[in-house]
Amino acid sequence: MQKLNTLDMVSFVLTIIGGLNWGLVGLSDFNVVDTVFGPMSVLSRVIYILVGLAAVYLAINVMKFEKK
Repeated sequence: MQKLNTLDMVSFVLTIIGGLNWGLVGLSDFNVVDTVFGPMSVLSRVIYILVGLAAVYLAINVMKFEKK
């Protein structure tokens, strides 16, 4: 089994944070990112973009892993 590199770990953490945030939005209409950084502020948008890119990165890696 391969060890996770730094990019893998960062992507994993960002995806978990994004999933937890969406879970809170769905359960209680509470958005942690907007609360901490301001609703749709530049920093909030950057975080959303990074979470999305992390999810794409992990999805690509899973597909590569499945082909092996």
